[in-house]
Amino acid sequence: MAQEYLSIPNLPFHAAYRIKVFALMILFCFNSNSQAQKGAPVCGADRSELYLTGFKGLRLGLVVNHTSTVNGEHLVDFLKTEGITLKALFAPEHGLRGEADAGEKISNSVDAKTGIPIISIYGKNNRPTTEQLADIDLIIYDIQDVGCRFYTYISTLHYVMEACAENGKKLLVLDRPNPNGDYCAGPVLKPAFKSGVGVDPIPVVHGCTVGELAKMINGEGWLKNGLKCNLEVIPVKNYTHQSVYAPPIKPSPNLPNYTSIRLYPSLCFFESTSVSIGRGTTFPFQVIGFPDQKFGEFSFTPQSLKGYEMNPLQKDKICYGEDLRHLKEIPKFTLKYFLDWYGKFGQSGDFLTKVRWFNLLMGDDRILTMIQSGKSEKEISDSWQEELEKYKIVRSKYLLY
Repeated sequence: MAQEYLSIPNLPFHAAYRIKVFALMILFCFNSNSQAQKGAPVCGADRSELYLTGFKGLRLGLVVNHTSTVNGEHLVDFLKTEGITLKALFAPEHGLRGEADAGEKISNSVDAKTGIPIISIYGKNNRPTTEQLADIDLIIYDIQDVGCRFYTYISTLHYVMEACAENGKKLLVLDRPNPNGDYCAGPVLKPAFKSGVGVDPIPVVHGCTVGELAKMINGEGWLKNGLKCNLEVIPVKNYTHQSVYAPPIKPSPNLPNYTSIRLYPSLCFFESTSVSIGRGTTFPFQVIGFPDQKFGEFSFTPQSLKGYEMNPLQKDKICYGEDLRHLKEIPKFTLKYFLDWYGKFGQSGDFLTKVRWFNLLMGDDRILTMIQSGKSEKEISDSWQEELEKYKIVRSKYLLY
């Protein structure tokens, strides 16, 4: 049935794509009787009957953003209504309301609606301090992830776990589905490339929910000095790693839909180049282009749009290239696009502009060396398969779904 929807004549693309995704979701349900019986995924935050009574009398700190909702209401507002004491809100990249662009400085402030202090844990202060945790009994982590090592919310998770372990505080993770959780792919991070876009030895696409990843970080001793965090996870109900899940709220400004989230693992590497992947348009991480007509007939113009960070190199310039919104299959991680565009630029040196950034995103400098030596995608991916298989064995010990 799904195959029939992969090319639907006389329908606008977006309508056809929605039908295709809907058809695939139906297929996933029919291929798993238990999943069909259970219904749609219910996020950990929405299962308040499992955690709310335990909050009475405790002073809470929340690591949250705009995706932290309970049946459509922000977790902060929900807990305040329930009479729970909230002492601090810790804001990751993009801020508490998810409006800041990638890499933008997040400042300490006060939540206008509740008057609760907002403390930035993105940038130099990447974790709560001992002083900030002094009058907090429990930390709650509830943020929608997209399953990529370089998506900084999981780096924040690691540092928060470390702070909790160092200060004897318990961490409760309200788990959410991973929209890229149906597979693992890419090289495993090497220690020399540990950074804010990669803290733990996991592949580019890690295949875990944040709850599973937290259990893995704890269980494998990845916290500083081998510390263990007092950890509890409220799991997602009715979810498996084969569930098709499109987050109802865009997880960050430049991942506005399911297509962008699925292409993100492959296209993020273009952030180290002069090529635009649609930042500054309403369809970021769904197109590839450069200001030269030789790169294709499709065109777009990055501009200064509220809520959509752009590559300043290409501001107000017409970019020509590829429109990936018309893909017939749900995307998975691939080096194809990067290799194709690397080849299009040849030896001009105008393509790769941030070598160190590429290596940090990839987590391994051997990949760039192989690309520069003309290796094929298969040859490159073969180079990391052994480590990837070892990671999958480790991952299997911590799966909840």
